[in-house]
Amino acid sequence: MKHLTCVVYVGLALVGMPAHAEFDASRLWVNAGFYSAHFDTDKRLRNANPGVGFEYAFGEDWSATAGRFINSDNAHSSYLGVYYQPWRVGSVKLGAVAGAFNGYPKAFDGGWFPAVIPTATLEGQHWGLNVALVPPLKDRLYGAVSFQLKYRFR
Repeated sequence: MKHLTCVVYVGLALVGMPAHAEFDASRLWVNAGFYSAHFDTDKRLRNANPGVGFEYAFGEDWSATAGRFINSDNAHSSYLGVYYQPWRVGSVKLGAVAGAFNGYPKAFDGGWFPAVIPTATLEGQHWGLNVALVPPLKDRLYGAVSFQLKYRFR
């Protein structure tokens, strides 16, 4: 658990958690990757994208995220980003996640690239769901609606 805490601190520091801020475990979400419903169903893409990720809420509108997963091309990817979700429709938060990804062989030779992805989030006391609309990028990245189930230990 000590190693996991260290990884979370480093990830949050990279996306802007102030060094003087005290870590609050009740603001931490953990996920096991994504499920991606691809628009191009004939390309034999991997829909189940297992991995591990973390999200730390700074407030109602902002959170930081970092993780690693097996992507739709069956390669390992990492991500680092910040959610900004200032709008509400009932209990659903709307906005976008801005960050960087790597590991997609047909996109930027597998290197890091920036992305801004529209997202919707529904959160309960322990369980939450992020839904993202991943836009296609020619034949480099395939579009999908991506679902990320997350859990918060409180």
